[in-house]
Amino acid sequence: MTPLDERIAALLLADHAFAPATPGFVGAAVELRAALGERHTLRHGFLSPRSPRTAVLSGPPSPGLEASIARMADDLDAATPLIGEVRPGGVRVALEAGLEGGGPLGLTRRWALAGTLAPVLAAAFANSPAPDGRRSTRQARHRGLPVLRAISDPRRAWAAYVLEQPGRTGAGLAGLARHVDALRPPVAARGHLEIDVADRQPRDGWRVVVAVTAVLMDDPRAAAAAEQITAPLAAEPALWQRAAHDALSDPVLAAAARACFVEAYGTLARHGASRDLRDQVAEFTERYVMRGRCPADDVLDAVKPARR
Repeated sequence: MTPLDERIAALLLADHAFAPATPGFVGAAVELRAALGERHTLRHGFLSPRSPRTAVLSGPPSPGLEASIARMADDLDAATPLIGEVRPGGVRVALEAGLEGGGPLGLTRRWALAGTLAPVLAAAFANSPAPDGRRSTRQARHRGLPVLRAISDPRRAWAAYVLEQPGRTGAGLAGLARHVDALRPPVAARGHLEIDVADRQPRDGWRVVVAVTAVLMDDPRAAAAAEQITAPLAAEPALWQRAAHDALSDPVLAAAARACFVEAYGTLARHGASRDLRDQVAEFTERYVMRGRCPADDVLDAVKPARR
C-alpha cells in the first residue's frame, strides 16, 4: 500500500480530531495490573488487554461525573472474578471536545485549558517515583513537551503533534490509525478530549482524578477560574520536566494546584456532589496539595526518611 502523503495525513488527522459536542458527558479509563487474554464486556464498559501484564478498564461516556464514577466502580467490582485482586494504575479522563469556536464552551478554549491544566494535575497526582527523586517516571516521557503548541488551531496542533512523533509504521490509513492509538500524550484529541496525567493513586484515588479533572474542565465557572490560574504557566520553562521531577515541591506548580483544587472542591459542593466524593477530594487536598506533596512523596519518604 502506498504511504499517505504527509499533507493528506495532516488533513485527515485534523478532520477527525474532534467531534464537537456540549460538555457534560464524562468517561474514564483505569489501567489494571493483570494478565488478560481477551476483551470482556462488563456491566457498563470493557476490560481489554494492553500488554502481557496490563489491562485497561474503559467506562462508557456517562451523563455527568457521579454517573461516570458509579459505573466505573461497578465495572471494577465486575472485573474481580476475571483478574483477581483489582489494583488500579494510571487514570485517563475523557470529556466532550466542546463546541465549534472559542467561547466558554468552545473546543479552542477547552484545548488550551487542558494544555495548561495538565502539568498541574500531573504534578498533584504524580506517583511513579524513581531513586533519583523523580516523582513521575511516567510523565518524564513528556519532559520536552511544550505546555501549549505555537499553533493556535487545536486541529492543526494535534495533526502536527501526531506526525512529528517517531514510531509510525505501516502504510496508508491503517498505519496512521495504529500510530495515533499508540500515542499517549497528556492531552489528546480522539474525537473527544482525553486527559492522561495521573499515575496510580492510593486506594480508590482514581475517583479524585476523575472528579477534579471533570469539574475544572466542564463547569463554566470553575473552568474560567482554572483558565485564569493556569494560563501564565504556558510561559514557564521546562514545566513538564518540573512536573515529573519536582511535582508540587515546585512553588509555581504548588500555587496553581492549591488554587485549582480549592476551586474543584467548591464546585463539587456547589453542585451537591455526594458527601463521600467531596470528603475524598478534601482529604487528598489536605494531605498532599496543601502541603506541597504528591503520593510519590510517601514512597520516597519511606525509602529515605531524611530526604525532606
